[in-house]
Amino acid sequence: MDVNTMTYASQDLWTWWLAVYLYTGGLGAATLSVTFLTDMYLKPHRNLVLWGAGAGVVLLSLGSMMLFGHLLHHLAAIHVLNPLVFILKPDAWIAWGTQFIIWMMVWGVLYALPYARETPLLRRLPLVGKVLDWGLVVKISGAVQRFRKFVGWLAVVNGVGVAVYTGLLLQSFPAVALWANPGVPLLFTVSAFSTALAFLLLIMYTVIKDAADEKIRVLYERIDLVLISAELVILFSFFFYLKRGSESAMRSWELLFTDFGWLIGFIGFGLIVPFFLELKGVVKGWTSHVPIITASVLVLMGGYLLRHYFMYAGVYAYPW
Repeated sequence: MDVNTMTYASQDLWTWWLAVYLYTGGLGAATLSVTFLTDMYLKPHRNLVLWGAGAGVVLLSLGSMMLFGHLLHHLAAIHVLNPLVFILKPDAWIAWGTQFIIWMMVWGVLYALPYARETPLLRRLPLVGKVLDWGLVVKISGAVQRFRKFVGWLAVVNGVGVAVYTGLLLQSFPAVALWANPGVPLLFTVSAFSTALAFLLLIMYTVIKDAADEKIRVLYERIDLVLISAELVILFSFFFYLKRGSESAMRSWELLFTDFGWLIGFIGFGLIVPFFLELKGVVKGWTSHVPIITASVLVLMGGYLLRHYFMYAGVYAYPW
Protein backbone atom coordinates (compact mmCIF):
# COMPACT_ATOMS: atom_id res chain seq x y z
CA MET A 1 0.00 0.00 0.00
CA ASP A 2 1.24 3.49 -0.82
CA VAL A 3 2.60 5.22 2.27
CA ASN A 4 0.43 8.26 1.49
CA THR A 5 -2.69 6.23 2.20
CA MET A 6 -1.49 5.21 5.64
CA THR A 7 -2.95 6.73 8.76
CA TYR A 8 -1.53 6.98 12.25
CA ALA A 9 -2.76 7.62 15.79
CA SER A 10 -1.10 8.22 19.16
CA GLN A 11 -1.72 5.38 21.58
CA ASP A 12 -3.69 6.44 24.66
CA LEU A 13 -3.68 3.28 26.81
CA TRP A 14 -0.18 3.47 28.29
CA THR A 15 0.15 7.05 29.46
CA TRP A 16 1.66 8.90 32.44
CA TRP A 17 0.74 6.17 34.93
CA LEU A 18 2.92 3.63 33.11
CA ALA A 19 5.70 6.24 32.90
CA VAL A 20 5.54 6.52 36.71
CA TYR A 21 5.70 2.72 37.02
CA LEU A 22 8.69 2.41 34.68
CA TYR A 23 10.45 5.33 36.38
CA THR A 24 9.99 4.26 40.01
CA GLY A 25 10.69 0.62 39.13
CA GLY A 26 13.97 1.35 37.38
CA LEU A 27 15.05 3.98 39.90
CA GLY A 28 14.19 1.84 42.94
CA ALA A 29 15.89 -1.29 41.62
CA ALA A 30 19.04 0.52 40.50
CA THR A 31 19.24 2.39 43.82
CA LEU A 32 19.22 -0.90 45.72
CA SER A 33 21.82 -2.41 43.39
CA VAL A 34 24.24 0.53 43.61
CA THR A 35 23.79 0.78 47.38
CA PHE A 36 24.58 -2.87 48.00
CA LEU A 37 27.56 -2.93 45.62
CA THR A 38 28.94 0.11 47.45
CA ASP A 39 28.48 -1.55 50.83
CA MET A 40 30.04 -4.84 49.67
CA TYR A 41 33.05 -3.54 47.77
CA LEU A 42 33.77 0.10 48.62
CA LYS A 43 32.91 0.64 52.27
CA PRO A 44 30.52 -0.95 54.81
CA HIS A 45 27.99 1.84 55.12
CA ARG A 46 25.03 1.35 57.43
CA ASN A 47 23.40 4.73 56.80
CA LEU A 48 23.63 4.42 53.03
CA VAL A 49 22.18 0.90 53.09
CA LEU A 50 19.28 1.92 55.31
CA TRP A 51 18.46 4.99 53.21
CA GLY A 52 19.05 3.25 49.88
CA ALA A 53 17.19 0.07 50.78
CA GLY A 54 14.30 1.95 52.38
CA ALA A 55 13.89 4.34 49.47
CA GLY A 56 14.33 1.56 46.90
CA VAL A 57 11.66 -0.66 48.43
CA VAL A 58 9.24 2.27 48.72
CA LEU A 59 9.79 3.26 45.08
CA LEU A 60 9.30 -0.32 43.87
CA SER A 61 6.11 -0.65 45.94
CA LEU A 62 4.67 2.64 44.63
CA GLY A 63 5.39 1.71 41.03
CA SER A 64 3.83 -1.74 41.41
CA MET A 65 0.70 -0.30 43.00
CA MET A 66 0.44 2.17 40.11
CA LEU A 67 0.54 -0.71 37.62
CA PHE A 68 -1.89 -3.00 39.44
CA GLY A 69 -4.28 -0.11 40.02
CA HIS A 70 -4.65 0.29 36.25
CA LEU A 71 -5.10 -3.35 35.32
CA LEU A 72 -8.35 -3.85 33.43
CA HIS A 73 -9.14 -6.79 35.70
CA HIS A 74 -7.65 -6.35 39.14
CA LEU A 75 -7.77 -10.07 39.85
CA ALA A 76 -5.28 -10.45 37.00
CA ALA A 77 -2.62 -9.59 39.57
CA ILE A 78 -2.94 -13.19 40.74
CA HIS A 79 -1.52 -14.39 37.43
CA VAL A 80 1.51 -12.09 37.39
CA LEU A 81 2.29 -13.00 41.01
CA ASN A 82 2.38 -16.71 40.14
CA PRO A 83 6.03 -17.88 39.72
CA LEU A 84 4.83 -20.65 37.37
CA VAL A 85 3.92 -17.99 34.81
CA PHE A 86 7.49 -18.34 33.47
CA ILE A 87 6.59 -21.85 32.34
CA LEU A 88 2.97 -21.19 31.39
CA LYS A 89 3.64 -17.96 29.46
CA PRO A 90 7.35 -17.13 29.20
CA ASP A 91 6.74 -14.01 27.05
CA ALA A 92 4.62 -12.27 29.72
CA TRP A 93 7.02 -9.43 30.49
CA ILE A 94 4.87 -7.82 33.20
CA ALA A 95 4.93 -11.15 35.05
CA TRP A 96 8.71 -11.36 34.71
CA GLY A 97 9.05 -7.83 35.97
CA THR A 98 6.73 -8.49 38.89
CA GLN A 99 8.81 -11.47 39.98
CA PHE A 100 12.02 -9.47 39.71
CA ILE A 101 10.47 -6.66 41.75
CA ILE A 102 9.13 -8.97 44.46
CA TRP A 103 12.45 -10.77 44.93
CA MET A 104 14.35 -7.51 44.69
CA MET A 105 12.36 -6.21 47.67
CA VAL A 106 12.77 -9.47 49.60
CA TRP A 107 16.56 -9.59 49.21
CA GLY A 108 16.76 -5.83 49.75
CA VAL A 109 14.98 -6.00 53.10
CA LEU A 110 17.03 -9.02 54.16
CA TYR A 111 20.33 -7.34 53.25
CA ALA A 112 19.43 -4.26 55.31
CA LEU A 113 18.14 -6.26 58.30
CA PRO A 114 21.46 -6.63 60.19
CA TYR A 115 22.10 -2.89 59.87
CA ALA A 116 18.54 -2.15 61.01
CA ARG A 117 19.10 -4.21 64.17
CA GLU A 118 22.14 -2.04 65.00
CA THR A 119 20.35 1.28 64.53
CA PRO A 120 19.47 2.99 67.84
CA LEU A 121 16.61 5.00 66.34
CA LEU A 122 14.84 1.91 65.00
CA ARG A 123 15.37 -0.02 68.21
CA ARG A 124 13.75 2.79 70.22
CA LEU A 125 10.53 2.56 68.21
CA PRO A 126 8.16 0.39 70.33
CA LEU A 127 6.80 -1.94 67.66
CA VAL A 128 9.88 -1.99 65.40
CA GLY A 129 12.20 -2.61 68.34
CA LYS A 130 10.20 -5.66 69.43
CA VAL A 131 10.11 -7.09 65.91
CA LEU A 132 13.88 -6.72 65.55
CA ASP A 133 14.34 -8.77 68.73
CA TRP A 134 12.13 -11.68 67.65
CA GLY A 135 14.03 -14.95 67.65
CA LEU A 136 13.36 -15.68 63.99
CA VAL A 137 14.45 -12.17 62.95
CA VAL A 138 17.66 -12.54 64.96
CA LYS A 139 18.43 -15.88 63.27
CA ILE A 140 17.72 -14.51 59.80
CA SER A 141 19.89 -11.47 60.53
CA GLY A 142 22.75 -13.72 61.62
CA ALA A 143 22.45 -15.83 58.47
CA VAL A 144 22.48 -12.71 56.29
CA GLN A 145 25.64 -11.48 58.02
CA ARG A 146 27.37 -14.79 57.29
CA PHE A 147 26.29 -14.78 53.63
CA ARG A 148 26.20 -11.03 53.10
CA LYS A 149 27.70 -10.98 49.59
CA PHE A 150 25.52 -13.87 48.43
CA VAL A 151 22.36 -12.05 49.54
CA GLY A 152 23.69 -8.80 48.11
CA TRP A 153 24.35 -10.33 44.71
CA LEU A 154 20.89 -11.92 44.63
CA ALA A 155 19.50 -8.42 45.15
CA VAL A 156 21.81 -6.91 42.51
CA VAL A 157 20.90 -9.53 39.88
CA ASN A 158 17.20 -8.93 40.47
CA GLY A 159 17.78 -5.18 40.43
CA VAL A 160 19.47 -5.31 37.04
CA GLY A 161 16.64 -7.57 35.88
CA VAL A 162 14.07 -4.94 36.88
CA ALA A 163 15.99 -2.13 35.15
CA VAL A 164 16.34 -4.11 31.91
CA TYR A 165 12.75 -5.35 32.09
CA THR A 166 11.33 -1.81 32.03
CA GLY A 167 12.76 -1.46 28.53
CA LEU A 168 11.89 -5.00 27.43
CA LEU A 169 8.26 -4.36 28.35
CA LEU A 170 8.06 -1.55 25.80
CA GLN A 171 10.17 -3.34 23.23
CA SER A 172 7.65 -6.21 23.20
CA PHE A 173 5.02 -3.88 21.69
CA PRO A 174 5.62 -4.27 17.91
CA ALA A 175 2.87 -1.90 16.72
CA VAL A 176 4.80 1.16 17.99
CA ALA A 177 8.15 1.59 16.22
CA LEU A 178 9.49 3.93 18.91
CA TRP A 179 9.15 1.16 21.48
CA ALA A 180 9.92 -1.91 19.32
CA ASN A 181 13.58 -0.98 19.17
CA PRO A 182 16.47 -3.05 20.61
CA GLY A 183 17.96 0.16 21.96
CA VAL A 184 15.06 0.77 24.38
CA PRO A 185 16.18 -1.73 27.08
CA LEU A 186 19.71 -0.30 26.93
CA LEU A 187 18.45 3.29 27.14
CA PHE A 188 16.15 2.57 30.08
CA THR A 189 18.82 0.58 31.93
CA VAL A 190 21.41 3.35 31.54
CA SER A 191 18.83 5.92 32.63
CA ALA A 192 17.82 3.83 35.67
CA PHE A 193 21.39 3.63 36.99
CA SER A 194 22.08 7.28 36.19
CA THR A 195 19.03 8.40 38.18
CA ALA A 196 19.96 6.00 41.00
CA LEU A 197 23.43 7.56 41.29
CA ALA A 198 21.86 11.03 41.25
CA PHE A 199 19.40 9.99 43.98
CA LEU A 200 22.15 8.54 46.18
CA LEU A 201 24.32 11.62 45.65
CA LEU A 202 21.37 13.74 46.76
CA ILE A 203 21.02 11.65 49.92
CA MET A 204 24.75 11.72 50.66
CA TYR A 205 25.03 15.49 50.19
CA THR A 206 21.82 16.50 52.00
CA VAL A 207 21.07 13.80 54.60
CA ILE A 208 24.11 11.67 55.48
CA LYS A 209 26.74 14.43 55.06
CA ASP A 210 29.74 12.32 56.03
CA ALA A 211 33.11 13.80 55.03
CA ALA A 212 34.57 10.28 54.93
CA ASP A 213 32.31 9.52 51.93
CA GLU A 214 34.14 11.91 49.62
CA LYS A 215 35.74 9.13 47.54
CA ILE A 216 32.38 7.40 47.09
CA ARG A 217 30.68 10.62 46.04
CA VAL A 218 33.43 11.42 43.51
CA LEU A 219 33.18 7.89 42.09
CA TYR A 220 29.39 8.23 41.78
CA GLU A 221 29.80 11.54 39.96
CA ARG A 222 32.30 10.06 37.50
CA ILE A 223 30.16 7.02 36.76
CA ASP A 224 27.08 9.19 36.32
CA LEU A 225 29.02 11.40 33.91
CA VAL A 226 29.79 8.31 31.80
CA LEU A 227 26.16 7.14 31.96
CA ILE A 228 24.82 10.54 30.87
CA SER A 229 27.28 10.48 27.96
CA ALA A 230 26.07 7.00 26.99
CA GLU A 231 22.46 8.17 27.19
CA LEU A 232 23.18 11.07 24.83
CA VAL A 233 24.86 8.72 22.33
CA ILE A 234 21.88 6.33 22.43
CA LEU A 235 19.47 9.24 21.90
CA PHE A 236 21.57 10.42 18.95
CA SER A 237 21.11 6.96 17.43
CA PHE A 238 17.38 7.14 18.12
CA PHE A 239 17.21 10.45 16.24
CA PHE A 240 18.35 8.82 12.98
CA TYR A 241 16.53 5.54 13.58
CA LEU A 242 13.19 7.33 13.92
CA LYS A 243 13.74 9.94 11.21
CA ARG A 244 14.55 7.30 8.58
CA GLY A 245 12.23 4.58 9.82
CA SER A 246 8.69 3.45 9.20
CA GLU A 247 5.61 5.70 9.23
CA SER A 248 5.16 5.02 12.94
CA ALA A 249 8.81 5.88 13.61
CA MET A 250 8.70 9.12 11.61
CA ARG A 251 5.56 10.29 13.41
CA SER A 252 7.20 9.58 16.77
CA TRP A 253 10.23 11.57 15.59
CA GLU A 254 7.96 14.51 14.73
CA LEU A 255 6.30 14.39 18.15
CA LEU A 256 9.56 14.16 20.08
CA PHE A 257 12.01 16.36 18.21
CA THR A 258 9.60 19.24 17.71
CA ASP A 259 8.49 19.29 21.35
CA PHE A 260 10.23 21.80 23.63
CA GLY A 261 9.48 19.64 26.67
CA TRP A 262 11.57 16.82 25.16
CA LEU A 263 14.28 19.02 23.63
CA ILE A 264 14.70 21.58 26.42
CA GLY A 265 13.17 19.83 29.44
CA PHE A 266 14.64 16.36 29.00
CA ILE A 267 17.68 16.63 26.71
CA GLY A 268 18.64 20.17 27.74
CA PHE A 269 18.01 20.36 31.49
CA GLY A 270 17.74 16.61 32.15
CA LEU A 271 21.00 15.58 30.45
CA ILE A 272 23.21 18.34 29.00
CA VAL A 273 23.10 20.78 31.92
CA PRO A 274 23.85 18.13 34.60
CA PHE A 275 26.55 16.69 32.31
CA PHE A 276 28.47 19.98 32.33
CA LEU A 277 27.83 20.54 36.04
CA GLU A 278 29.23 17.11 36.90
CA LEU A 279 32.08 17.53 34.42
CA LYS A 280 33.13 20.72 36.19
CA GLY A 281 33.10 18.89 39.53
CA VAL A 282 35.10 15.95 38.21
CA VAL A 283 37.72 18.18 36.57
CA LYS A 284 38.05 21.01 39.09
CA GLY A 285 36.24 19.81 42.23
CA TRP A 286 33.55 21.61 44.22
CA THR A 287 33.72 24.76 46.31
CA SER A 288 30.01 24.36 47.04
CA HIS A 289 27.64 21.40 47.02
CA VAL A 290 24.88 23.39 45.34
CA PRO A 291 25.91 22.54 41.72
CA ILE A 292 26.02 18.76 42.27
CA ILE A 293 22.76 18.83 44.21
CA THR A 294 21.23 20.81 41.33
CA ALA A 295 22.65 18.33 38.81
CA SER A 296 21.21 15.40 40.78
CA VAL A 297 17.73 16.95 40.89
CA LEU A 298 17.88 17.65 37.14
CA VAL A 299 18.94 14.06 36.36
CA LEU A 300 16.03 12.74 38.43
CA MET A 301 13.65 15.07 36.61
CA GLY A 302 15.07 14.03 33.25
CA GLY A 303 14.65 10.34 34.07
CA TYR A 304 10.92 10.78 34.48
CA LEU A 305 10.59 13.02 31.40
CA LEU A 306 12.27 10.36 29.25
CA ARG A 307 9.59 7.83 30.14
CA HIS A 308 6.77 10.37 30.03
CA TYR A 309 7.59 11.42 26.47
CA PHE A 310 8.15 7.83 25.37
CA MET A 311 4.54 7.12 26.37
CA TYR A 312 3.29 10.33 24.78
CA ALA A 313 5.09 9.73 21.45
CA GLY A 314 4.02 6.12 20.99
CA VAL A 315 2.33 6.05 17.56
CA TYR A 316 0.43 3.32 15.74
CA ALA A 317 0.60 3.34 11.93
CA TYR A 318 -2.04 1.62 9.78
CA PRO A 319 -1.65 -0.84 8.22
CA TRP A 320 1.03 -2.31 10.49
